[in-house]
Amino acid sequence: MNALHEIITLTQDLIRIPSMHSRPAEIMRCAEFIMQWCARQGLTARTIVHEGTPSVLVMPAGKARLLLMSHIDVVDGPDELFQPRIEGDRLFGRGAVDDKYAAALSLVLFRDRLRALERRGGTQDGMALGLLITGDEETGGDNGAARALELIEADCALALDGGSPERIVTREKGVIDIMLTATGASAHGARPWLGANAIDLLLEDYARIRELFRETSADHWHRTINFGKIRAGESINQVPQTARGWFNIRYTEEDSPQDLINRITAAARSSVDVLSVIPVFASPPSPVTERLLGIVPGAVLTREHGASDARHLMDHNIPGAIWGAEGFGSQHGLQECVSISSIHKLHQWLNELVTELESAPAP
Repeated sequence: MNALHEIITLTQDLIRIPSMHSRPAEIMRCAEFIMQWCARQGLTARTIVHEGTPSVLVMPAGKARLLLMSHIDVVDGPDELFQPRIEGDRLFGRGAVDDKYAAALSLVLFRDRLRALERRGGTQDGMALGLLITGDEETGGDNGAARALELIEADCALALDGGSPERIVTREKGVIDIMLTATGASAHGARPWLGANAIDLLLEDYARIRELFRETSADHWHRTINFGKIRAGESINQVPQTARGWFNIRYTEEDSPQDLINRITAAARSSVDVLSVIPVFASPPSPVTERLLGIVPGAVLTREHGASDARHLMDHNIPGAIWGAEGFGSQHGLQECVSISSIHKLHQWLNELVTELESAPAP
């Protein structure tokens, strides 16, 4: 079985496990499946669990020259998405590109590089490569990457969870989630003038807040806001007294998150609750990303509007990038898929990169 066939087979096995956050036991089962695979291949791996979230570490004894990051948790989907299928060059299924192909690729690559090292008399302790596979990227990574990276030393990291073969991402936006609660006065729906509709008040606040989020660049590299959820009212014939709205904000390295929160609080008449603040990912240059530019034909450094576990690298002063196979923008969709030929290319380029790191002097 060649490496690509093994990667695709392992990816399909992982897809069949519905590791959604609505089914946390399945995330744990997926991690256990990986641990069993490692044991069969003779790899030394360990699982750490924080607040019920598993992370699998496959590491050398000391500092890794390169850390590959991936995740096994996926967004919810119907049962049929957990039955992988191949059509032409595309592998379909929940997690196909986000992000189970990356876990499979990383594991097979690590195993093969270890075999090459063993043929030269080495052991896993001397590997240049390390792997981190987490179980909560889709919910922020606070119990996965954030905790596991406390136990890891690495010169550089690649989160195989975005970009594309020719697009190496070194900047991602930060995220602020807030909830606004508007309080009005209840009344009968037949006499709305006797009350104060909390939904109206909430929408008025939204209009004020949107003034802080004007478009300033054609590529949308500016802060944005999405009104994602609203909850209000008890009965259609009653003026609602309370309305709550949930907002997802993306901001760039040009923004101060605390200043932005302060401006929102000042603009809104509703009460403002900050649910979470995720920092911007902005990696300094690294020899590994520079080398990738030389290995990958036509590759460029770029930026993305999303967010990934790469942001946790900043807390540990580990430079890196987000990179990955071609998914055609299908992440989280009903037609989620990954290009098999792009996985093949990624594997070849990563194998070349790791082989160079194994022979290069330590930084």
